[in-house]
Amino acid sequence: MTDDDLLAVLRDAAAAVRRALDGLDDWGLAGTRSGQYRSDLAADEACLAVLDDAGLGWLSEESGVEHTDRAITVVVDPVDGSTNASRGIPWYATSLCAVDDDGPRAALVVNQASGRRYEAVRGGGATVDGRPVAPSTETELGRSVIGLSGYPNQYLGWKQYRALGAAALDLCAVADGMLDGYLDCSPSAHGSWDYAGGLLICREAGIEVVDAFDRELLDPGALRHGDRRTPVAGATPDLTAELVDARRRLRWPDDPDVAGLVATDRH
Repeated sequence: MTDDDLLAVLRDAAAAVRRALDGLDDWGLAGTRSGQYRSDLAADEACLAVLDDAGLGWLSEESGVEHTDRAITVVVDPVDGSTNASRGIPWYATSLCAVDDDGPRAALVVNQASGRRYEAVRGGGATVDGRPVAPSTETELGRSVIGLSGYPNQYLGWKQYRALGAAALDLCAVADGMLDGYLDCSPSAHGSWDYAGGLLICREAGIEVVDAFDRELLDPGALRHGDRRTPVAGATPDLTAELVDARRRLRWPDDPDVAGLVATDRH
């Protein structure tokens, strides 16, 4: 499958999600597992049917891991920001990241409320609605507008913050210069479906997305539904380093033991 063919499948899957959401009368909680909405289930079913027909495997937030023996596995969040979606807040997305043996290969993150579409191919750059993305050049946290996930227990030094509620779109907003950085303040709460699409889009925009505790964010050889990480991204390496330092100062009880990790000099 060529990169163009792969992107076409991801677009078809996102379009199938849109059609499923358009036909949904009740976007409320499904009563299945905690935090799962009817929109999540309808979107997941529609999306995975497209991926299966294309011969792809998947790791989905809603339904787990299937067919990882296939050459390409798609990391899927059918509705990232489903609480936003259930309340009519127009910041929710379908996030898809195709992963092969070499890592993330192609990604699509589309805001299903507005249609704004981010795409990336490994080595081929990243776009928003067909134009190249352009991150900010901010290097200092004190001058930055930062997207937050979770609520910090102290002020960490930013100029301003936004808590928007959809990690995939938040990371894309860093790639596109709407935000200067992204900081996950929760204790290892994000699965790979939350950040995989945004990770490749940021990477192709020249932005490093890291785990605050130096763990690998996405291991193509071991895609596990239970893995959780703490993603952080800054528009520049200096800002990323400041954000990592800030996140480590929070020290939630469930955070990894920083002393037991191999430190990486990000400055």
